[in-house]
Amino acid sequence: MMEEKINEATEEKSFAELFGETEVRKDFLNPGQKIEAVIVKITPDWIFLDLGGKSEGYLDRKELADENGNLSVKEGDSIEAYFLSSKHNEKLFTMRIGAGDSARNHIEEVWRSGIPIEGVVEKEIKGGFEIKLAGDMRGFCPYSQIDIRRAENAKDYVGRRLSFRITEYGERGRNIVLSARAILEEQRKKDEAARKAELHEGMLVKGTVVAVRDFGAFLDIGGIQGLLPISEIGWERVEDIYARLSVGQTFDVVIAKMDPQNNRISLSLKQTLSDPWNEAQAKYPEGSFHTGTIVRLMKFGAFVNLGPGVDGLLHISKLGKGKRIVHPGDVVKVGETMEVRVDAIDRDQKRISLSIPEAEASDDAAHKTEKKSAEDYHEYAGEVPASLGSLGDIVKRNAGTKKKGNT
Repeated sequence: MMEEKINEATEEKSFAELFGETEVRKDFLNPGQKIEAVIVKITPDWIFLDLGGKSEGYLDRKELADENGNLSVKEGDSIEAYFLSSKHNEKLFTMRIGAGDSARNHIEEVWRSGIPIEGVVEKEIKGGFEIKLAGDMRGFCPYSQIDIRRAENAKDYVGRRLSFRITEYGERGRNIVLSARAILEEQRKKDEAARKAELHEGMLVKGTVVAVRDFGAFLDIGGIQGLLPISEIGWERVEDIYARLSVGQTFDVVIAKMDPQNNRISLSLKQTLSDPWNEAQAKYPEGSFHTGTIVRLMKFGAFVNLGPGVDGLLHISKLGKGKRIVHPGDVVKVGETMEVRVDAIDRDQKRISLSIPEAEASDDAAHKTEKKSAEDYHEYAGEVPASLGSLGDIVKRNAGTKKKGNT
């Protein structure tokens, strides 16, 4: 049989070449052992695999064909397959055990080796589903093991052909417990690994919100999840994340950081938006007046929001209207709206220093009042307070005063 398969799979070759290709592999394969092999030849019935060490294996072509007989692989592709049996140096491999009668002979090997097995969901029973396996064999799949997600409607699964892993095997096959979830989780891990290999920091991807938490939102970015921290939602401070995001929303995000060791991906929506500080210099020039809202109070002052993503600092020394205060909260509160003046702006450091126009006016008025009072006092005393003049002026004035006194 092996010679027929080799003749079918190869063109004219010398006896030495054929002998080398049929040489028994030195390392022993256990039933159920999973290996990676390269497809070397595809025929109408079989797919031949290069196992390395001048050894070949084969599997049924139908296992890699769809309902119309179209293959999902080609010669040169690498696949993972399970070693099933060996007879006369013929190494038979499988991707999964089908539901045919021939599978009965391998059912215990399937369980011991963890090879996937196909089954049809026959009906819903207490606690789960009854699964038809090879021939008249039956198995049980609990509700929690029929899918990755919770089975909301059992009728959706009845009649479907699925791949399972045998988790329990007893009484010579009369007690079989199955899990489709185990197969699905393995496939998901493979898909995630393949997807992660395509991603890199700075890459723009489309994300869909799958969960919202106080600290951020989890987004699906093509089969894997990443975290969008609340600080990366926008340039402005987000107070209520639930008012901004909801499950099912889809938008573009940037991959800000990838941490393969901890299996974490950090995302940023903010990086897809224009930085409001790019226009801050022109929008908030020094000396300009604006109406802002107090958004945060700190020991050293109050932060006033001038526009989306742009906050300025109103220092505590500018809040007391000339009086010394202990904390900004003594005179202002969060949410309060006030007019402010831009004293200084630093685009690179993203800082704006603010003051209150009324306070400045009050300070100027107080200074003028003090100055006028001093002038009035000196004028009343018969002195000229504006300026004492130079030392020569003082001497001349004193000399004149003495002359008047002597006259």
